[in-house]
Amino acid sequence: MNNQRVIISKRGGPDVLKLIDETLSAPAAGMVRVKVAAAGVAFADVLMREGLYGHMPPFPYTPGYDIVGSVVSDAGALKAGQTVVALTKIGGYSRYLDVPEESLVVVPPGLDPAETVSLVLNYLTAYQMLHRIARLTAGERILVHGAAGGVGTALLELGRLAELTMYGTASRGKHPLVTRLGGTPIDYQHEDFVARIHALTGDGVDAVFDAVGGLQWARSFEALRAGGKLIGYGFSAATTGGRRDLRKAALNVLRMRRYAPLGLMEINKSVSGFNVNTLKGARLDWYRADLSALVDLLAAGRLKPIVAERLPLKDAARAHEMLNQNSAQGKVVLVMDP
Repeated sequence: MNNQRVIISKRGGPDVLKLIDETLSAPAAGMVRVKVAAAGVAFADVLMREGLYGHMPPFPYTPGYDIVGSVVSDAGALKAGQTVVALTKIGGYSRYLDVPEESLVVVPPGLDPAETVSLVLNYLTAYQMLHRIARLTAGERILVHGAAGGVGTALLELGRLAELTMYGTASRGKHPLVTRLGGTPIDYQHEDFVARIHALTGDGVDAVFDAVGGLQWARSFEALRAGGKLIGYGFSAATTGGRRDLRKAALNVLRMRRYAPLGLMEINKSVSGFNVNTLKGARLDWYRADLSALVDLLAAGRLKPIVAERLPLKDAARAHEMLNQNSAQGKVVLVMDP
């Protein structure tokens, strides 16, 4: 079988992404071949390209954290033609991909592939941070950094379903989207978001979701009320314009606030780190249950993921440029047959 996939040929900018052709052998035992319909593009892929993501294979390899597609032939409990989604971590920028059967979740036919693939990394991350980690309830307040991005818009949409009071940082041009999704926008470029949160709430928020990291985590911590939780799930502070910035990364690591349990006890706040990939193996029950719940919400019309752009596989470099420039509102998706 012939296949096309995009590889990261070496560490660097978007231009190191190359489209290659290959011949596939039969899938290994326990693996299911999927004809990919759409693959998500994530900032994690950018970090991989820049050599900033841990536990990756040596270059060259294919990025791509999430896919939706159809089963090529009967395998285990799966039947040929069934539509499936999976969190893959790598490999998604490909027309065909072999995926462990346990990672595949069946979805009903007829759903938009670009919207469906948005559920896998972005919405699963948001859902598990809201419900598994922060355990928020109706009426509580959250602050979402990068509120117009892929995970940010997912947090707002799911937060609205959970009846949360929401605030989101974004550049001014993206404020209408934040408002439309039920959040109160904060212009992080021209406002002190901590002062703004306290002015709006009086005593702060119950949870902050922060993928910037580094020095900003201390500021996010200041936005919490008593009993609040800071959840860090990324470290974009190690980049400038989507490119590796070792000086900036080192500064953020060296000056990053450390939190000790005794100190947290005194002020009754908590700090958590989150990586959805760690849950794939350690908590497969969460992965399958939560992804299935999200698929059901999409099929019922209760979710409407924001798709920023649908691009063909050959334009993977352009997709990365969009993330580098922080120009995307929502999820950037590679569509195999646009």
